Amino acid sequence: CADTLDLNEYRIKKGETPAAIFANCGFSPAYSYRISQASAEVLDPRRIQAGFPYYTLNLRDSASTVCAIIFAKSKLDFAVIDLRNDTIVAYEYEKPVVYKRHYTEGVIKSSLWETMVSAGANPVLAMDLANLYAWQIDFFDVQPGDAYRVLYDVAYIDDTVALGINDIQSAIFIHQKDWYPAIPFVQDSVRMFFDTSGNSLRKAFLKAPLDYYRISSKFSNSRFHPVLKRYRPHHGVDYAAPTGTPVKSIGDGKVIAKKYDRGGGNMVKIRHNATYTTSYMHLSRYGKGIAVGTRVRQGQVIGYVGSTGLSTGPHLDFRVYKNGRAINPLTMEAPPDVPVKPELRAAYDSVQRVVMAQMDSLHAAWQCSHPVPASE
Repeated sequence: CADTLDLNEYRIKKGETPAAIFANCGFSPAYSYRISQASAEVLDPRRIQAGFPYYTLNLRDSASTVCAIIFAKSKLDFAVIDLRNDTIVAYEYEKPVVYKRHYTEGVIKSSLWETMVSAGANPVLAMDLANLYAWQIDFFDVQPGDAYRVLYDVAYIDDTVALGINDIQSAIFIHQKDWYPAIPFVQDSVRMFFDTSGNSLRKAFLKAPLDYYRISSKFSNSRFHPVLKRYRPHHGVDYAAPTGTPVKSIGDGKVIAKKYDRGGGNMVKIRHNATYTTSYMHLSRYGKGIAVGTRVRQGQVIGYVGSTGLSTGPHLDFRVYKNGRAINPLTMEAPPDVPVKPELRAAYDSVQRVVMAQMDSLHAAWQCSHPVPASE
């Protein structure tokens, strides 16, 4: 019966409590206390935030009687206090979320982020796509001419307000003329992405231990050391990045060393399995909870970029050892995660055919609706 009520919107002020709001609505201290008690389970006064809206529904009578108060706890969640009857009723209400499927594609001219923004896509999608292909593609090495096609879901409330990217459904990334399809498939009750051969896109190791960096020195058997002023082997990769940049473990493993080394400064060493070990040096500080014997997960922050030890500036000296021998992190082939099981291969091939046909159809429709200017 909203057409018989007046809706008024307010904003919670800094330091304002629900009890104060009830009093401002004209209720007596005793009745305000009753409302506070009745709504305690759905409206925690410690969790309401200044700036969040609340609403009153008022009768169209001479006193403009308040018959309901609604507090927004987020874009989706609300606490509703119904005052129409002698018994105060308080309950939670959650707005329904609608998921809409979107498709976008583009050819990279400068960066993935800029290309997506210019195509009108949510820039967060660039991060999601980079995470999806984190084991196949170094996104700091994408080149003009690389391309992407991605089918994804966006969550909406009120059918128009976008909450953000919900999930990537399928994708194709073309990097240096190599194609990398991402096919979704549920195995062991877990939805994962696989390539056309049924291999998992998830690898045992990430491509790099940093999200934002530039390579300042590569793997070499004879590099001029900027501090020692002599040539010596440099069996790692130096990633230049600002002090405090998070450093992530490239794979699951166990911390086997956490110490200060004269040359490497603050360093962490992780054993991933019987074959691979990695080390992270010149850290400014360690990640939370990092200690010898600690189990770490792929992508977990184990420290932060610094310039400790023999260093001329903030960077990460990252090294990989295979069977105890240093190897080049930039050229190593990371072992894949579990592929599609043989008994599920026929089902996977069926899903793959449907997904690739759908991506081809969407690509053709996109090309028709986004013709390339003759000048290009």
